[in-house]
Amino acid sequence: MRNPFLGGFALVVFVVLVVVIYSSAFIVSQTQQALVLRLGNPQPPITTPGLHWKLPFIDSVVYLDNRILDLENPSQEVIASDQKRMVVDAFARYRITNPLRFFQSVGTIDAANSRLATVLNSSLRRVLGESTFIGVVRDEREALMTRIKEQVNREASGFGITVIDVRIRRADLPEANSQAVFQRMQTERQREAAEIRAQGNEAAQRTRARAEREASIVVADATSKGEQLRGEGDAERNKIFADAYGRDPDFFAFYRSMQAFESSLRPNDTRLVISPDSSSFFRYFANPNGSSPAPVAPAVPAAPAPAPQAAVPAR
Repeated sequence: MRNPFLGGFALVVFVVLVVVIYSSAFIVSQTQQALVLRLGNPQPPITTPGLHWKLPFIDSVVYLDNRILDLENPSQEVIASDQKRMVVDAFARYRITNPLRFFQSVGTIDAANSRLATVLNSSLRRVLGESTFIGVVRDEREALMTRIKEQVNREASGFGITVIDVRIRRADLPEANSQAVFQRMQTERQREAAEIRAQGNEAAQRTRARAEREASIVVADATSKGEQLRGEGDAERNKIFADAYGRDPDFFAFYRSMQAFESSLRPNDTRLVISPDSSSFFRYFANPNGSSPAPVAPAVPAAPAPAPQAAVPAR
């Protein structure tokens, strides 16, 4: 028969062995690095992933993140070298490169974020305070971020941390200053617009005056040439009329009379105020030749017959 005592003892030994093995083994993943503490004293860090061993019930394991960590820094108000206030929103990315120093100096990631945020804020104020507002916003932004990262790295190396990057997400004026700057910019743009508009009106008036002067000169030249041509035409017409009158005075008189009839006798409204003896105007109606009819001598009344004389009686 088998001894039950030996069976129970073997079972206890097996359980103890399982517990010891379980307590001695630990696994480090790809995203972690481990620090073994032997009775509170840290041992060399373990950075290779896989299965590792420790002394059971004596050693303890602290796991630290091996990935790139983010530090979100709250917005800070910074005064630039030109005495302009600005609100800076920045963040940093870092990695734990010395787990032992990290554990001895800060211990946890939350404590590291708090310490690193203080260092980042002081570096922001120190570096940005030496630059102007325009330099921070536009001209020197990349160089300023590089300087901030170098300063933060020098101080963060004591925490076992290496800062990989520092970025300024936003750098603006405070709300009140932004409104004042916006109004000043708006006023400046309105002044520039009014000035440009006034210059445009002045140029337009100058161009319009020059165009009107040139138009007046062109019109005057055209009028002068027109009057000259009109005078030459009138002279030529008078010459032709004179030649026609010299060749046939009767026809010329008839032609002028027809023109006078056409001008004075209109179909809509014709009113003539002439004297009763104005027969020369209508002489071609009375005689085709235009000669006035011979005046008719008025009839001379006959002399009355002498009255008969009464007979005188003889004495």
